[in-house]
Amino acid sequence: MSEQRPTIIVRRVKKVAGGGHHGGSWKVAYADFVTAMMAFFLVMWLMGATTNKERAAISEYFRNPSPLSGKSFSPAPGPAGPGGASNSMIKLGGTMDIPRGDANDPFSKPSADAQKAEVEAQQKAQEQKRLETLMQALEEAIGKSQALEPFKDQLLLDLTPEGLRIQIVDQQNRPMFDLGGTTLKSYTQTILGELAGFINQVPNRVSITGHTDTTQYASNRGYTNWELSAERANAARRALVAGGMHEDKVSRVVGLSSSVLFDKQNPQNPVNRRISIVVMTKAAEEAQQGEGQLLAPGAPTPDADIAMPDAPVQASAASTPVAGVP
Repeated sequence: MSEQRPTIIVRRVKKVAGGGHHGGSWKVAYADFVTAMMAFFLVMWLMGATTNKERAAISEYFRNPSPLSGKSFSPAPGPAGPGGASNSMIKLGGTMDIPRGDANDPFSKPSADAQKAEVEAQQKAQEQKRLETLMQALEEAIGKSQALEPFKDQLLLDLTPEGLRIQIVDQQNRPMFDLGGTTLKSYTQTILGELAGFINQVPNRVSITGHTDTTQYASNRGYTNWELSAERANAARRALVAGGMHEDKVSRVVGLSSSVLFDKQNPQNPVNRRISIVVMTKAAEEAQQGEGQLLAPGAPTPDADIAMPDAPVQASAASTPVAGVP
């Protein structure tokens, strides 16, 4: 028998330079990088969403997470872990998730005063937007209305701390009233009738004020510009009601004579003779109602953080006419 020789197999391994297998250590490094970036953006978000006092409280919590004064600093409702830390997830939805309560305990629920202040702020913002919309509607109507377009240079609109102010001013050859009288001209009644419909579009109440220039009223009966301005304001009120404005919307009708001039440089300028209609904000209405309340002895006077409706101003900067006034 012939001897059988074993088959010899030679295996050659081809080595490739570079790109070899280095194990899974890169995954650990990448995970550390992602974790660090997440922590970085979380810190940046907290710095922008919290106040200095809240950041100090959060810093103190992580330095010493044990309960203080018997209270646990738990970021969210849930069972407290060792040392007072919370086992529940921290909400990251936005700044609304951060309670605005006690500055010493930023994780507590907002107080009743804070919630009330937030509601009032929202109401003020809505009211401001409502008045701005009314002002824009009036400006558009004055530009398009055939009844109001000829008098657009006598209608001045602006927003004041008390609300939307609508002023109807005299011109040299186009006064609102008969000379020295309280009878409205026909075109003034038309203007007030058109304004009445717009004023009814908002729930706000109105204040009506009459003004005169410094020309003294010629009378021996003690009748002065004070009486004249007050009666002219009341005549404007009657015209507004006749034009469709609800009578209960009127909060105040006053006459200021020439005490608040529109053009201080020229006290006899016809523009000083005017009727001012203010669509009042809620705060202005409450401040006005507070003026008539009886105060207990030693009680502080009601705060009125608003300006007077017709504070003395220069004619060049007081109000912006709708169109046409240089």
